[in-house]
Amino acid sequence: MPAKNNAPLLTIEGHLEHITYSNAQTQYTVARLKPLRAAGAVTIVGYLAGVHIGETLQVRGTWTHHPKYGQQLKIHSYDVVLPATVEGIRTFLESGGIKGIGPSLAARLVQTFGADTLRIIEKAPQRLCEVTGIGDSKADMIHSCFRKHQALKDIMRFLQEVGAPASLGVKIYKQYGAGAQSLIREDPYILARDFAGPGFLAADAVARAQGLDLEDPKRVQACILHIVRQNLDDGHTFAEQQNLVARCEHLFQITADAICDGINELATAGEIVAEELVQHPPCRAIYLRQMHRAEIGLAERLQAMLAVPVTPIALEAERIAAEIHRKLAINLSAEQLAVVAQVLSHRLAIITGGPGTGKTTLLRSISTLFEDAGKRVLLAAPTGRAARRLAEVTGRAAGTIHRLLGYNFTDGGFMRHRDHPLDADAIIVDEASMIDTLLMYHLVDAVPISAVLIMVGDVAQLPSVGAGSVLADMIRSRSIPVFYLNKIFRQAQQSSIVVNAHKVRQGEMPVFEFNDHSKGTADFRFIEQPDPQQVADRIVQLCRDELPKEFNFDPLADIQVLTPMHKGVVGTINLNQLLQKALNPRPVLVEAMGNTFRIGDKVMHLKNNYRKEVYNGDIGRITAIDRQQNEMVVDYYGRSVTYDFEELDEVAMAYAVSVHKSQGSEYPAVVVPILTQHYILLHRNLLYTAITRGRRQVVLIGTRKALTIALKNDKPQQRLSGLAARLNTN
Repeated sequence: MPAKNNAPLLTIEGHLEHITYSNAQTQYTVARLKPLRAAGAVTIVGYLAGVHIGETLQVRGTWTHHPKYGQQLKIHSYDVVLPATVEGIRTFLESGGIKGIGPSLAARLVQTFGADTLRIIEKAPQRLCEVTGIGDSKADMIHSCFRKHQALKDIMRFLQEVGAPASLGVKIYKQYGAGAQSLIREDPYILARDFAGPGFLAADAVARAQGLDLEDPKRVQACILHIVRQNLDDGHTFAEQQNLVARCEHLFQITADAICDGINELATAGEIVAEELVQHPPCRAIYLRQMHRAEIGLAERLQAMLAVPVTPIALEAERIAAEIHRKLAINLSAEQLAVVAQVLSHRLAIITGGPGTGKTTLLRSISTLFEDAGKRVLLAAPTGRAARRLAEVTGRAAGTIHRLLGYNFTDGGFMRHRDHPLDADAIIVDEASMIDTLLMYHLVDAVPISAVLIMVGDVAQLPSVGAGSVLADMIRSRSIPVFYLNKIFRQAQQSSIVVNAHKVRQGEMPVFEFNDHSKGTADFRFIEQPDPQQVADRIVQLCRDELPKEFNFDPLADIQVLTPMHKGVVGTINLNQLLQKALNPRPVLVEAMGNTFRIGDKVMHLKNNYRKEVYNGDIGRITAIDRQQNEMVVDYYGRSVTYDFEELDEVAMAYAVSVHKSQGSEYPAVVVPILTQHYILLHRNLLYTAITRGRRQVVLIGTRKALTIALKNDKPQQRLSGLAARLNTN
């Protein structure tokens, strides 16, 4: 590809002297290269797959000027010239590039094979056993690692040459192995199917470099699927055809006729479903097949459960009150008693309410009554954190929905379903607002048709991270009995956090004064500060000094910073860097995906990993980093989980997390920046969700204007979903 701005491509060959920065996942690297025929070293930046100090590189690129770091050579492509001298080979092997080889073994290898060492590793690995300390398995590992590095470099070079995102190189190699190039050349859009988002960009770059026509059916179909998947990422269960056509025309220069043909071809092949939805307003919806099946299946299963009569637990209100008082030493309010009595007579029920309204008390009470009636009861929540909290407050065993359903590693589905249902008479699910369409479908599909399902959640909180707005849709449909808890209990009224959360829920300004630098009650305060950098600095002070000193909080275990955005001065990325430096000044041991990991760091797992039994949103602490074995160990709630360095895209810093990621959790203290820079994300339910995460202390820091914007904005983007309409069909 020609260099931007017609700048000439230069070729420099030299020795890699120093690696300033290297992202283990994307392979983005900043390094110093000593040219063979020049006095000084130059800075090179770009995607270099697994390069190591001591290697000789032939780099092609263009000069750029960084405002802080000066002149740099931006890499367009590169080749590795393997060292030929004994000293160069020893330096290369000592650099840690090949797993299992340290300085001592590198010296023994070079002493045995001399300048022929690298050829032996690649072509005759069985001879490695001639070296003391190397057996058959270690020889195989060294050979495999060396071949992997060579293949990975070839893939990275190929991606760079066609203008595709080189950051995908590691993932592509991990998915397809050494044959990745030929596979991609034969069918570029396999990348779009296997790596949503950036995979499409890479696939399209490869296809265009190979001369594929703009309206080739393969490209058109890939573009359509890309837009539908983007809608899923934004929380919608489908894409509106009119909007989809307009975006494909604008983004990919495809005509409307070709797009409509592509939709029809994908529908015929069964990859998507195109359906006219009768809702307000009516539209032609384009679903991925899996999502359509889930939405249809969820609606049908809920309707089937509603159609099966339930035998109510025959208890009068007075007896219910007496039984709960005897078993739990709790006096139910009239509102709670009415809800409990009615819930016991329904097959399906939803209980919703804000903090301090007694949802936890009802969970405990209903569980007790079911068990007294001889019913088998299961308690579940969508995340590990929410399940642990549910177990704590109820005094009963509780698990995640994923664990309840049992993941099947053979076919990637769940072991529990309608043909092998859960062994329960009643299933009670907490934090139901967090459950997306797919997970709710799998849960309901596994509930016995004769069982009772009770869903408890706060519908005023943010919707699920995954697609759909299931709890809100079920309530909106008016087909499932819903019980609202509105009364704040006297004990909860003593908490300014609870009182102010309800004010925010109603769009009212929280109670505190603005005429001073920092005002508020003992457990809820506002710090007025308009400057983003000063907000960031004050957050560090609060977490490191002020809150630990005032309340004896552990800065890492007890305080959580929640912010609406990832980018910017008060986004998660910058705040994590500042807080890590302030709270964990240990040396950096590994870098990946823009994170610098240190022992003791607070981290969050980002996506469900059933094999490791760690789930999206779990927070832990790094306990070990082994750079020779390329492994990092994280302790999650007393259980150690090991990550290979190539898996570190599943982990991120968690000193500061997004409000979305905090759902289902409670922390002793939360600190929440709220500024007009967050304008696009300032919604009432976001502010409400953030406030309700704090148990003992909530600190808002920002401006009154930003607070006012959030309180007035009670109309966040409506998620596209057909669930409510489907539940209303009967």
